[in-house]
Formats: sequence, structure tokens, C-alpha cells
Amino acid sequence: MRLTTKGRYAVTAMLDLAIHNENGPISLADISSRQGISLSYLEQLFARLRKQGLVVSTRGPGGGYTLSRPASDTPIADVISAVDEKVDTTRCGGAADCQNNQRCLTHDLWTDLSDQIRRFLTNITLADVMARNGVQEVAARQERGTAQRMVMRRTETSRAE
Repeated sequence: MRLTTKGRYAVTAMLDLAIHNENGPISLADISSRQGISLSYLEQLFARLRKQGLVVSTRGPGGGYTLSRPASDTPIADVISAVDEKVDTTRCGGAADCQNNQRCLTHDLWTDLSDQIRRFLTNITLADVMARNGVQEVAARQERGTAQRMVMRRTETSRAE
């Protein structure tokens, strides 16, 4: 099984949004800065997340994104499927045509593993991940790093003028 950057970045961005959700709409630029994910890539991901009803967008000054439902009601599996990721460990994509158009020797093993991964991701929510040891600490470090970068940019800008 391979979870691509699309799925990983979607989960990371949604977790960032969940952590900062009480601050009102969060801009993609803020998420991009904290998580080191390209703004244009986030725009593509959030278009899919919005289309699937996981986030709500607010336009205008102070606009951005908020979760459409509580973090405790948002399974990680929903985030991954919203960006068209598949959780499948079989070589054949579940079609059972893995070896010369027939089921391979280990097909059922990989199908069972895929089912276990799906169950795990369905049973863990954004809130569950937020509650894990160290997650809030990492979020605070990222926030401090973003604030420091902003101060440095302002200093560089004022020197250039």
C-alpha cells in the first residue's frame, strides 16, 4: 500500500485546520506556511475537500476555511477518500486479476490488510489525532516558527526600503 502525498497532505492540512479551527476561518496561506505545503497544491486539495463537504469556505477579508463538522465527527478515512486516495494493498487494485488475469497466491492476504487499514482509518478521527501525545506541542512549534518567519520578512522589507 502506498499513500501518496495527496492523501498525506490532505490529512495534515485538515489536522492543521482542526487545531486552529477555534480561531475562525483559516487561510490556506497560513496552512501552507505552517506545514510547508505548496499553496497551489492546497488549493487543489481544498477544492476536493469542500466538494465532499468536509470544509466550508468563507470569502473576503478574514476569509478562509473551517471544518464543516466537529473534528470528533471527521474520520481520517473520509479525508483520504475525499481527495480520491485508495487504501488498497493489492497489486491488482482489488480486481483479483493479479497474476495473468487470475487471483494470485497472496491476494486474500493483501485484501484483508486493506480492510484492516480501512477500518483503522475509519475509526480514528481528527480529534483522536489531535489528542495524541506531542501533536499540540508540534502545532505550537510550527506556530512559533511561522511567527518568527513573518518577523524576519518584515525586518528584511523595512531594511530594503
